[in-house]
Amino acid sequence: MPSTQLSQLIPVLQTAVGPVILISGVGLLLLSLTNRFGRAVDRTRQILREMRVASGDERKRLAAQVDNLCQRAHLIQLAIIYSTVSLLFAAVLIITLFFTALMKVESAIVIAALFICCLLSLICSLITFIMDIRLSLKALKMEMGHE
Repeated sequence: MPSTQLSQLIPVLQTAVGPVILISGVGLLLLSLTNRFGRAVDRTRQILREMRVASGDERKRLAAQVDNLCQRAHLIQLAIIYSTVSLLFAAVLIITLFFTALMKVESAIVIAALFICCLLSLICSLITFIMDIRLSLKALKMEMGHE
């Protein structure tokens, strides 16, 4: 009897590999996002220290950079939240795959919905990440004096 159960579990394990790989990839995205978030926060602190001794036009330029960095930090925070939600959906998907296999319940709609929600959250994270990249280019232009 155990060999029959194992033979039924092997296809489930094969199916679960996809979401596990997704978890690994999104984990790397989260690592990148948290590094960007830390850099934005550190740079904001540095500019705020510079603002204490700056005057006039320099102070306005630095304030604009701080505004840009705050917008970026907010976008990165959203991207991190969306990525984390994507990971949570992937984890729930894997658990659902195993429970439906063990309980012999047909739940294709639930599995499809979880997978779609996982990918939609990932898409939202990536779009937000692109928005952050655009703002970082705007910051570079500000620093070069083009805006």
